[in-house]
Amino acid sequence: MLRHLTRRLLQALLVVAGVVVLTFVIMRLVPGDPAVAFAGPKASPEQLAAARERFGLDEPIPVQLWNYVRDLAGGDWGTSLHTRQPVLDDLYLAFPASLELVGSALVIAVVLGIPAGVLAARFRTRLPDFGVRMTSMLAVSVPVFWLALTLQTVFASNLRWFPVAGEYDSSLDTSSPLTLWTNITVVDALITGNWPIFTSTLQHLVLPALVVAAYPAGVVAQMTRAALIEESGQDHARLERALGFGETSILTRFALRPALNPVLSLIALVFAYAIVNGFLVEAVFNWPGLGRYAAESIRSLDTPAIAGVTLLVALVYVLANLVVDLLQGVVDPRARAR
Repeated sequence: MLRHLTRRLLQALLVVAGVVVLTFVIMRLVPGDPAVAFAGPKASPEQLAAARERFGLDEPIPVQLWNYVRDLAGGDWGTSLHTRQPVLDDLYLAFPASLELVGSALVIAVVLGIPAGVLAARFRTRLPDFGVRMTSMLAVSVPVFWLALTLQTVFASNLRWFPVAGEYDSSLDTSSPLTLWTNITVVDALITGNWPIFTSTLQHLVLPALVVAAYPAGVVAQMTRAALIEESGQDHARLERALGFGETSILTRFALRPALNPVLSLIALVFAYAIVNGFLVEAVFNWPGLGRYAAESIRSLDTPAIAGVTLLVALVYVLANLVVDLLQGVVDPRARAR
């Protein structure tokens, strides 16, 4: 297990190094001059020169890359050109809301997807299998912005079961102010016992979380079904049938654990996809996360902020893969040999 962990950590470090170089290249390829964006279009040549010196744009490219890596390692991700605040501070405020949304969506996807996959595998080629496959195919295929607008129109505007947009009712900031600990609203409200904001956040979270969960739930259900069908044809499953175990018992007690190995790998992939997919959902539901921050950064050609968002999403993806690799080693010892 220690060798497995060391190997995965080294692979993760190589990927992070590649991502750092990629974000540096993105900053140099984005159209526009960061010095002009920072100093303003009417800045004098002296002001532009001072801005270029401040951002190190007057240095050779290799020196700029070294300074960029050194600053990242020191916690300096640059200064946003439109908020004039450190990018890391902006991300610290924006990312928890996205994590709250995507984390809730993945919980929904796993809770719905794995049992649906088990059901489809248990009743293979029968009506429940057909229903699960059709539903999962629809969940994977439907455009996320269309699903978001549809749920918003039906359940928020027409039926009024859920709020239309926002993270929670803003009037509660006056009547029930929230004490921040993690910047994840639902967690902070639970920790501090702020039940009005906790309830309001859950109500606001339902629709966007369901939209983000649609694609992962469909993919997880399909992968669980396929993995269980393959696992139920192995020698150990035939032995278990000979010993008198029923199909449901074979799937849930013996086949599910090894079948979760590819499902865990898939969850790491859909996690990164859900973060990026969540950007559109955040725009539709006015959710105060990375999506809104990224949109504002792109609109203002804020290259440090764009690079910061790119780097953060990539780091989260690498971390998710690393966690999944370790979980695979625990669930299935055969994964440690790969």
